[in-house]
Amino acid sequence: MDRFFTWIVAPGFFGSQPVQVAIVIGGLAAMVSGVVGVFTVIRGQSFGGHALTDVATAGGSGAVLFGLSPLFGFVGLGVVGAGVMEMIGVRRLRGRDLATGVVLGASTGLAALFLYLDATTSGTTAGATQQILFGSIFTVDSSMLPIVIGFGAVAMGIVAAVYRPLLLSSVSDDIAAARGVPLRGIGLLFMLALAVSVALSALTIGAILSTALLVGPAAIALRLTARPGVAIVLACAIGVAVTWAGVLLAYDSYTWGSSRQGFPVSFFIVALVFLLYVASAVVRPRALHRGGG
Repeated sequence: MDRFFTWIVAPGFFGSQPVQVAIVIGGLAAMVSGVVGVFTVIRGQSFGGHALTDVATAGGSGAVLFGLSPLFGFVGLGVVGAGVMEMIGVRRLRGRDLATGVVLGASTGLAALFLYLDATTSGTTAGATQQILFGSIFTVDSSMLPIVIGFGAVAMGIVAAVYRPLLLSSVSDDIAAARGVPLRGIGLLFMLALAVSVALSALTIGAILSTALLVGPAAIALRLTARPGVAIVLACAIGVAVTWAGVLLAYDSYTWGSSRQGFPVSFFIVALVFLLYVASAVVRPRALHRGGG
């Protein structure tokens, strides 16, 4: 049994401080992404979440340019981008897509500029660009834990405070408006929570891949249940499971072969999310068949 455990978990895993930090930050990011991601999928704003990944890239690279942690750039510019998207968007899907496209184009241009300046003027190494684009959770300093927890609490608090009107407006704008729900205010608050969620996900698996942790577990959960509350719990559980499994596999990968070069955490997390999403497409039709649906 001990040999089997050692084969699964490489020696030193639980005693490693970078692993401990990665488990806490990754788990929190996965839970926030699970909660916010379910509403993102229900509201049909996955494209908006994707646009915020490009905003996060610009913010993170800009923060590095000024000697700050990428997280502050992820959150700062993400909040600005989310606010702009909600302010210039309209209630109809076409208007939201147009607003998202405008922000997406502008943020991509800024990201290209900041990454260029990082590489040519600030002496930033390729490792910093790797961290921004694809994540490097093992290198996050433990001093960032209180800040990450604080941002996570803000995002979760926003969703908890507006849960019922947010759910109603996510299902039907027209019914929500008829019942007096302030759609613009609720939409803005949700976009702020979405920006923070993308920022935490970007810190975990990189800005480019952060949509996978935001949308993937939520999409899987909503394939398995139509109840939003249950879907949120499932999405959080799936997100935490794949994130912790990704951390374990990335740590173990340093012992594979003779080169002692591990694989990034982001690769394993995204791969696991993809495999579970494909599996859910198989499980769902079978469940419907057994139920006579």
